[in-house]
Amino acid sequence: MPKFILASASPARLRLLQNVGIDPIVLPSDFDESLVNVSDPKELVKILALRKGETVAAQQTEGLVLGCDSVLAIEGEIYGKPADASEAIARWQQMRGKVGELLTGHALIDLQQSKTLVRCQVSEVYFAEVSDRQIAAYVATGEPLKCAGCFALEGKGGLFVEKISGCHSNVIGLSLPLLRQMLDELGYDVTDFWHSQAT
Repeated sequence: MPKFILASASPARLRLLQNVGIDPIVLPSDFDESLVNVSDPKELVKILALRKGETVAAQQTEGLVLGCDSVLAIEGEIYGKPADASEAIARWQQMRGKVGELLTGHALIDLQQSKTLVRCQVSEVYFAEVSDRQIAAYVATGEPLKCAGCFALEGKGGLFVEKISGCHSNVIGLSLPLLRQMLDELGYDVTDFWHSQAT
């Protein structure tokens, strides 16, 4: 089996893979996201995932490289990671009580077969009507400053999400069902990666 490389520094994505038995080699991409200026959220995450994956793949001779990128879109506006605490507070004041779309682009580059798949998964996130006090307390934990969309579903942010419509793991940063489908498409069985260990 080819080695599985995660082109992301996201601890949440790494945990998702490890939880399902895949222990990837982690090689974060240093691609400059500011070079991509696209207003359509679906296209944006697909392009960024591909560029991140390609940056890491260019330094490899073999393996499967997975690049990902997530954004939150509310009423057509795209949100990535907040710049600072005040932006995070303002963002939460806008988000509360609304439904957002969490989009994650997935790029899977198979160096052995010289094939690349790029997909986008979309999940709907229903945000609770949180109080200003709760928003301030949450932002003070620092958690929302590390996340696209200003919340971590698997962390304290999970308290402020009423429900998810669509793929749950996608909201954490990586759609596991979509990854399985992409591996299938390339001719791999996801269970074969359960035995491969990072070196």
